[in-house]
Amino acid sequence: MDYKIMMKNTLKVVLLTSMLPFAASAAEEMTPWYIGGGVGINDYEQNCDNALTCGDDDPYAWDVFGGYLFNEFIGIEVGYRDLGNAEWTGNDGNMYDVGASGVSVGVVGFYPLADKWSLSSEVGTYSYLLENDKKINGSNLSDSGIGLFVGAGVGYNFTDNLKLQAKYRRYENMDADVLNNLKMESNYWGLALSYRFGTASPAPVAAAPVVAAVVAAPGDDDKDGVTNNIDKCADTPMTHKVDATGCTVYENITTKHDLGGILFANNSAEIRTGSFADLEKLADYLTKYPQHTVSIEGHASNVGKAEYNMKLSERRAVAVANALNTKYGISSSRISSVGYGVTKPVMQGSSAEANRVNRRIEAIITGTEKRPVMR
Repeated sequence: MDYKIMMKNTLKVVLLTSMLPFAASAAEEMTPWYIGGGVGINDYEQNCDNALTCGDDDPYAWDVFGGYLFNEFIGIEVGYRDLGNAEWTGNDGNMYDVGASGVSVGVVGFYPLADKWSLSSEVGTYSYLLENDKKINGSNLSDSGIGLFVGAGVGYNFTDNLKLQAKYRRYENMDADVLNNLKMESNYWGLALSYRFGTASPAPVAAAPVVAAVVAAPGDDDKDGVTNNIDKCADTPMTHKVDATGCTVYENITTKHDLGGILFANNSAEIRTGSFADLEKLADYLTKYPQHTVSIEGHASNVGKAEYNMKLSERRAVAVANALNTKYGISSSRISSVGYGVTKPVMQGSSAEANRVNRRIEAIITGTEKRPVMR
């Protein structure tokens, strides 16, 4: 038997039998190992560039392979590939033919799509043997080397184990000096069927019913995460955060409210009769919210000396604070007063209108409100 043919067959047997131990170990779950084979059509380029005529090619190609997946997206693959045969008549009048076969090693990538479809890509090296079938000067010529290949494909999983892929590969730098300085590239299209060892984990089997009385778990009628048997607040809103007993958790929020200004006459700290209606509204608010306090802030217009205006604004604040205490019964412990003089005008300048609105009192309410904490 021809030595090269014997080596081809030996390599095929070794590649296939090397996968058997992995098949035997795949009893309980999907393993990272797979094997497969493919058939297709190969087109050698440049074999007729320096030829008189091209002959009848035998373009049918095939391969066998095995791989290991590092994860569901990337792995490594080793294979044996036969790329078919091409014929041509050279300028010397001789009939030439060439066929490439050899071992491939490459990295493969997978990208899952909807349902059972996926895309794939590959890149690697091809350790090839180029040889002819027809004898030239009484002998068969051959040459070997290492080329590069890239590929892409689309696949469909019939089952968790069985996948069919349509593939394209491009081979580069397949050269043979002994075959009239042949330099070739190659395009391959084909189908590949692969089998991944193992079985997918089965769905959990429901436990057999226990022949015993089973106590039903207590319900949670208000859906707050606390069961009825320990829930002390049965109708808690679902939007409220609750404590271990199912009752709303509250937080204290500090807020400030400006309840508006009370105006004074020029150079006066006497409360106008018309301002008592506003003062009564302030007192009603403080009565309604006994946990709130008030700061009475006095202000003055920009007329006269700043020192005098500061003391005038303080007198105005004290006048309002005393009225809240003596006339409306608001505890003095909840009232404070301060004067700002002309330092905080609501209108700049010293026009009649600016003076009017700047001679004022502002009441700043500060309180802590109890609010539910939301989920």
